[in-house]
Amino acid sequence: MPASGRDIFLSKSLYMRGLQCHNSLYLHKHRPELRSEPAPELLALWKSGTEVGVYAHQLFPGGVEIPFEGLPKDEQLLRTRQEIHRGTKIIYEATFSHDNVFVKADILCRSPEGFDLYEVKSATDVKEHNWDDVAIQYYVLAGCGVPVHRAFLVHINSAYVRKGEIAPRELFAIQNVTDVVRGKQDAIPEELATLRRMLSGKEPDIDIGPHCNDPHECDFIAHCWRHIPEHSIFTLRGRGIDKWDLYRRGILELADVPLVSLNAAQRMQVEYFLRKDDHARPEKIREFLGGLWHPICFLDFETFRSAIPLFEGTRPYQQVPFLYSLHRRDAEGAPLRHFEFLARPGADPRKELAEKLVGEIPDGACVLVYNMAFEKGVLKDLAECLPKHRERLYAVIDGLVDLMEPFRRREVYHWKMAGSYSLKSVLPVLVPDMTYEGLAIRDGEMASEAYFTMGDIGDAEELRKLRKALLEYCRQDTLGLVRLLEKMGSLGN
Repeated sequence: MPASGRDIFLSKSLYMRGLQCHNSLYLHKHRPELRSEPAPELLALWKSGTEVGVYAHQLFPGGVEIPFEGLPKDEQLLRTRQEIHRGTKIIYEATFSHDNVFVKADILCRSPEGFDLYEVKSATDVKEHNWDDVAIQYYVLAGCGVPVHRAFLVHINSAYVRKGEIAPRELFAIQNVTDVVRGKQDAIPEELATLRRMLSGKEPDIDIGPHCNDPHECDFIAHCWRHIPEHSIFTLRGRGIDKWDLYRRGILELADVPLVSLNAAQRMQVEYFLRKDDHARPEKIREFLGGLWHPICFLDFETFRSAIPLFEGTRPYQQVPFLYSLHRRDAEGAPLRHFEFLARPGADPRKELAEKLVGEIPDGACVLVYNMAFEKGVLKDLAECLPKHRERLYAVIDGLVDLMEPFRRREVYHWKMAGSYSLKSVLPVLVPDMTYEGLAIRDGEMASEAYFTMGDIGDAEELRKLRKALLEYCRQDTLGLVRLLEKMGSLGN
């Protein structure tokens, strides 16, 4: 059979990749060296998905798992057939191959009418592409002669609050998708044939588009987007214009964008970029600075999120603080003092963190943060779970002031900020020596991953270095706020 036939192997993940973009599948098969390394947040998502799967098995306890690691595919297929022939009622990671498509079903439950198929997702809701995920499994199982009675998607229930041990029946929501999955069956053979014809030919001539990030960010973006200049239409912030319409009209450079089609913020971004311009409005800056008082604290939290709530009273994906940095100046001209906290891995950090924090923030202090909604949310969660400290934590909330606001309102703006008012965009422009380059940990995702890694490190020196890196990163954030405020003082004169 020629290479364009059914001998071209596909898996569920390859099929899903091909549905998103033929070129992505082609490059994955033929030019894998062009793929970018997965981002830390994606690695964390994969790890979370594995953990979620383990808990989902508890929805249907007593099943037999078909191993994946270290077991050849043929052996996985054989063991699955053996369990089915034995009459096993529940199989985890059941493995099937039909039409040279390989799939593993998260949970397969025998019922009087056949088998019920359960696909487990770590997200808190069901997306349309999840239906295709289940549909290709249904196709393969049916082709193997496995009678699928019903098909379900299992996902995280975002309203769940942990009370004692994890309760899987409350942690998960289950959605019946049998009808929509069956409705997709007729189209699958032709879709597979189309993908295989594509893979047996030359690289598809597919331009970039919204599909590059929908439903997932493609790992070949760096390759496919190499013709896009650094300062392109895709750097325009906010909504109000269809960037893909501009692209299809051959407009790539900011200089070519029709200004009349932009909203006010985007127009400023383009005009300032073209003129290499900047501005500061001293009267507005003085007004902002006049609303600050002493003692003044500069606060930043680092948090982690987990699909499976790790501690009593937490929800799926709740932002749980494990690290903070606090710079404090008690009076005008007084020395700057620094405080910090980094939790021990594995233990609920909230009580110890909150007690230390309220002891270091004086009553009535001005608490300067960047992007206040985040810190406010963390503090509110702490207040609600720690009644003893609730009053003090709400007093801290009352003292919050958002240093982001003058930049969000563009009372201070520089063309190098590229329309962004994030701290990572503003700080290097106004305080060039405050850089994150050279730090072992450079963003919040890396910090969260590092915290989880701490629990697996047995070497004391390695653990010391990781703790030091985490503290240095968070300290850089609050020291950056100090320096940014000093810079605003000079701009307000």
